[in-house]
Amino acid sequence: MGKKVKKENETPGKETFEPVLVEGRTPETVVLLLNSTEEDILVKACEAIHTFAEKGDENKVSLLGLGALEPLCKLISHNNKLIRRNALMVLGIMATNGDVQDVLKKMDTIPSIVDKLSPEEDVVVHEFATLCLASLSVDFICKVQISDNKGLPPLIQLLSSPDPDVKKNSLEIIFNLVQKDYQSRLSVHELGGIPPLLELLMSDFPVIQHLVLKILHNVTTDEESRMTFREQQGFEKLMAILSNMEFNDLHAEALQVVSNCLSDSETLHLIQEDGGLTRLMEFILTPDTPDIQSNAVICITRVAQNSENRKLLHKQNIEKVLVELLSVPDVNVTTPTCQAVSTMSNHPASKDSFRDLDGIPAVVQLLNNESLILREAATSALVSLTDSNQLNAFAVYEAGGHEVLVQQLCGSCPRTVANSAATLGNMAGQEVIRCSILSHGAIQALVEPLKSTNTQVLVSTAHCLAELTCDTESRAQLQSAGGLQPLINLLHSYHKEVLHNACMVINVCASDKSTAVEMCKLGALEMLQDINQSVNRRSSFSELAMNSLLNSNLSVKYSLTGHLAFTDNISNDFYDAGKACAGQRILTLEELSKQPVNQYRPVIVVNTTKAEETANVPEESQSNPSETDTTKADRRTPMRKKKKEDDRQKEEAEAESPAEKPLKMMDDISLQLLAKQAKESILPLNDEREQYSALARLVSTAMGGAVEMERLHEFAWVLHISKLKYMFQSNVVPIGFIRKGIYCHRALLFKCLADCIGLSCTLVRGEYNRAWNEVLLFDGTPSSNGRSPQPCRYIVDLMHQPGNLLKANSPAAEQYQTI
Repeated sequence: MGKKVKKENETPGKETFEPVLVEGRTPETVVLLLNSTEEDILVKACEAIHTFAEKGDENKVSLLGLGALEPLCKLISHNNKLIRRNALMVLGIMATNGDVQDVLKKMDTIPSIVDKLSPEEDVVVHEFATLCLASLSVDFICKVQISDNKGLPPLIQLLSSPDPDVKKNSLEIIFNLVQKDYQSRLSVHELGGIPPLLELLMSDFPVIQHLVLKILHNVTTDEESRMTFREQQGFEKLMAILSNMEFNDLHAEALQVVSNCLSDSETLHLIQEDGGLTRLMEFILTPDTPDIQSNAVICITRVAQNSENRKLLHKQNIEKVLVELLSVPDVNVTTPTCQAVSTMSNHPASKDSFRDLDGIPAVVQLLNNESLILREAATSALVSLTDSNQLNAFAVYEAGGHEVLVQQLCGSCPRTVANSAATLGNMAGQEVIRCSILSHGAIQALVEPLKSTNTQVLVSTAHCLAELTCDTESRAQLQSAGGLQPLINLLHSYHKEVLHNACMVINVCASDKSTAVEMCKLGALEMLQDINQSVNRRSSFSELAMNSLLNSNLSVKYSLTGHLAFTDNISNDFYDAGKACAGQRILTLEELSKQPVNQYRPVIVVNTTKAEETANVPEESQSNPSETDTTKADRRTPMRKKKKEDDRQKEEAEAESPAEKPLKMMDDISLQLLAKQAKESILPLNDEREQYSALARLVSTAMGGAVEMERLHEFAWVLHISKLKYMFQSNVVPIGFIRKGIYCHRALLFKCLADCIGLSCTLVRGEYNRAWNEVLLFDGTPSSNGRSPQPCRYIVDLMHQPGNLLKANSPAAEQYQTI
C-alpha cells in the first residue's frame, strides 16, 4: 500500500472588496466624502451638497463651517468633467452668500474659476463659473484678480452663449469690472465687446437689456468707444428704444448712454437729422417719471454745448420747458435743469427768454434748498444768466438774490462760493445793486474766500472785490476787515487769472492814498516789482497795479523811479527819502520820523498844512523866505539863543524818544508863505516862460541864491542840513526850513510850488544829489498849414543862473544835469 500523502494548504486568492452602500444622513458626513478618491462618491457627494446649499443661506453658512469650501475648490479642477461641473455648481450657489465670499477671497480660487470659462467647458460649467465670479466681482481686489487673470476676453465671448443665464452672469461681471476702471472700459472696446452688447439690446430678457445699457453708459465715456458705437448703429438702436413705449422701463438708462454720445459733434448731427431733439423734449415733459426727465435734461445740456444747437433749441422754446421744470419738487430734476439753464444762457436770446418767463426768481428760490448740489447748480445758472446782462442782474436783485448770494459766500462748497462771488461781481456794475450788496456785508464775507486754496474761488472772489471796492467806504471796509493781507498774498500765485484779478483789485484800491500806503507796508510794491521783472509772470495787469500804487504814493514813486511826471502833483506829507534799490521796502514817513538821528542824508518832507505855530521853533526861524543872508538865517535858529533855553531844549529832546516825537513838528510855515508869495507874484504874469523863470528865481532866493559853478564846493549846505537835523532831533526836515539848498532841494521845492499854483513840470533825480525840473513851452507861432508847433522841453536852472531855461539835451542842460 502506498503511503498516504498529506495535501498542502492552498494559498487563498485575492478577492475584490464588496461594495458598501453609504447613506449620508448629515451634512457632516457628506462633506467628509468630498475628500474621497472615488469618483462616484465625489459625484454623488457634490450633488447632495448642491441640493442642500440651494435651500437657503443658513445651509450655505453651515457648509462653510464644516470646511466644505477647501475640497470643493480643489474639485473644480478635477480630471472628471462631471465632478468638475458638480463641484462648480456647489461653489456657484455658495458664493452668493456674503460670508462665503469673504472666505473665497482669501483662497485664491479666481484663477481656477476663470479657467472654466474656456469654450471646451459645457454650458452648465459656464453658468455656475460666471455666477461665482458675478458674486465675487463686486469686490475691488477680486476685480483686479479677474482682470489680471485675463478674465475679460472669455467673458465677452460668453455674451454670445445660447444660455441666457450665462449671458446675464457675464454681463454682471463686465458691469462690475468697468465701473470706475478706465482700463477695463477701454478693454471692452479693444476686445470687440461693443457689437455683442448691441445685439443683446434686443434680448427678450429685460434684466439683460438693463445690464447692457449700464455697461454702455460706462464704456461710451471714451471717445474711441463712442466712435465704434456709432459705426455699429448703436445710436440708432438707442433712438429706436426711446421711440418704443413698450421699452419705457429702459428709457432712463438709454438716455444716460445718449447723453454720453452727445459729446461728439457727429452724434449731435445725427440727433438733429432724426428728430431726436423733439423726442428729448417729449421726455422732459413726461410727468411722474423723474429719472427719465432728469436724464433727458442732461441730454439737452449736452446738446446745448454747441452754439448752433443752442440756437436750434431756442427756436423750439426750450427755455419755457426748463422754467417749468424748475418748479418740480424733485432735486434730481431741478439740479440738471439748473445746469441746462446755465448752458443755454450762453446764448444771449435765451438769457432774455429766461427773464421774460420769470425763470430768474425760480432759480433764486432754489438757493434756499437744503441740497448742496442743487445750490451749486443754481449759483452756476445765475453766473451765466447775469454775465454781460444788466437786466438779468437787476432781476436777480429784485428777487432778493443778492442777499442770499452774500450768505452763500460763507458756505462749505467751494464751487458754490465761487459761483456766488462771480454772480455778485456781475451784478455790482449797477450802483444801486452794488450799494445793496455792500449793505449786506459782502466785503467782510469775501475776506475768508480770499484765503481759499481753491483756484476758482480766488479768481471769482478777486473779480468780485474789483467790482465792489470802487468807493472809499468799501475800500476802508476791506482794510478794517483784514482783507488787504490775503489780497497781497495772492501776488505769490502762479495762476495767471488769480494774479490778474488780484492786480485789478490792487489797482482799484490804490485810488485811496491811505489804502495804497497800507498795501505798500504789506510788501505789495516789492512783490509787484518781482512780478514785473519776470518774463513769465508780468503782464499789463501787474504793471497797471504797480503804477497805480506809485501814483497814489508819490513819495515811494520818486524813491523807486526817480521821476515825477507833469501829472504827478505833490501834496501834503510828500517826502524824499532818497534813491531806493529795486525790491527795497520804502519806509513810511511815520517810521522814518521815529528813527534816531544818523549821519545819512535827511528825509525832506513837504507839509503845506496851515498851523498857527511850529513845534519847538521860534518865530524868528519862520522869517521871510526871501532872506539870502545865510549867516543871518543861522543866527535866527534856536541854536543861537541864550544858553539856558538851549540847554532846556536839549534836555527835552534827549528825554523824548524818537518813537514819541509828534509829527506836528513837520508844520512848515515858511513853505506856506512861499506858496502864498508864488501865487501873488507869479500867477499875475501873462507869459508862461516868464512865470517859470520867476518861480525859479523865487526858489533860488529861498535856498541861498545863485551859486557859481566854480564855487559850488564853498556852498556850506551840508553843515546847514546837519544843524537842522540836530535842531529837530530827527532825520526828517521840512523843506521850508532849508536856507541853503542845492539841486535836489531846489528841484523839489520848485515842483512843490509849481503844483501849488497850477504850473506843470516834472521832477527828475540824477546822480550825486543832482535833480532837475523839465517844463514844456511852445516856441514860435503856428506854421503855415495852421498846425500848432510841438512843445519843446526845457530844463530850469535853479542854481547858477536862476530863471534861465536850458533846452533839453543841449550842452548847457547836460552840464547842469551831470557833474
